[in-house]
Amino acid sequence: MTVGHRLTSRILLLDEQGQLLLFLTKAPDTSGFARWITPGGGVDPGEDHAAAAVRELFEETGLRIDHPGDAVWSHDFDVTWDAADHDTGHAEFYVHRTTRFEPSNAHWTPEEHVDVLDHRWWSLAELESTEEPFEPAELTELVRLALTTHD
Repeated sequence: MTVGHRLTSRILLLDEQGQLLLFLTKAPDTSGFARWITPGGGVDPGEDHAAAAVRELFEETGLRIDHPGDAVWSHDFDVTWDAADHDTGHAEFYVHRTTRFEPSNAHWTPEEHVDVLDHRWWSLAELESTEEPFEPAELTELVRLALTTHD
């Protein structure tokens, strides 16, 4: 296994109905396991988490924002995917409200064009009742908090 630590920034992107945009992506694993995740990704050298959140949101959705605000949650995690290039990570989560739009893949990396299988706007009720896998495990609690504090 590769030893490394990856810093990431993620966005809870909520539309005017309070629905959350998630992407269905293949995990870095030979199993091809797919799970729903928020827009976001790695912090590049010289970036802070906020700058990475802004850049990743644009690259993955086409939506440009100036600043994501303050992080609402941070999360340290272990990585168990067999093809991952790191074994631990740290994520900072931000909340942004927007008018619903159709995400653009115009700025995706070649890997994202392979790994991203679908996208969907989810209601909190749908997230709470789905049996489809999503990350992080605390996502429903984060959405509930975002809906009550970022109206």
